[in-house]
Amino acid sequence: MKNIAVKLIGLSLMAAALTGCVGSNAVTGKVMKFNVEVVDNRYARAGVNFLLAPVYGITTAADYVVFNSLEFWTGKNPLSGSPHIFDSETDTHFKVNDELDPSLTDAPLSNNRIIESGEMIQLDDNTIEMNIVYGNGEKATLKGIKKGENVSYYMDGELVAQTTIDELEKLAQEKA
Repeated sequence: MKNIAVKLIGLSLMAAALTGCVGSNAVTGKVMKFNVEVVDNRYARAGVNFLLAPVYGITTAADYVVFNSLEFWTGKNPLSGSPHIFDSETDTHFKVNDELDPSLTDAPLSNNRIIESGEMIQLDDNTIEMNIVYGNGEKATLKGIKKGENVSYYMDGELVAQTTIDELEKLAQEKA
């Protein structure tokens, strides 16, 4: 039971994080700004850059996993408030927005909801359900159903994702 819950949560977090690794890298940009402002000599700046190499690794990871993902899904950078780079107006080679529903041309999560609580329940050997209560009182149900080697995830009865037991086990091994 606990192993399935960890796999489900890990898969959800990984999927969300990997969707937004393109962004303005605001945290790393702040470190770079600090690096440039420390001293006025280009060679000294290179030395400071070398000393800050571990910090750049941490800030890049924070940008890719947290801040760029937030920027992608909300449509604006959480630190600067600037629009996501994918929402910038530019002359493009392929124009598709005019043929899409307007809801598909902007950041999809403009009304983020905060989860107040979640309760995980194992309904049977192949089904796990999470009842979610949001901060505004709304409720939702996330259900994972195993059929053979496949797992399907439903949010309020609507299929939202599918995976296999092998993929979940690999993810669990990577996270362990």
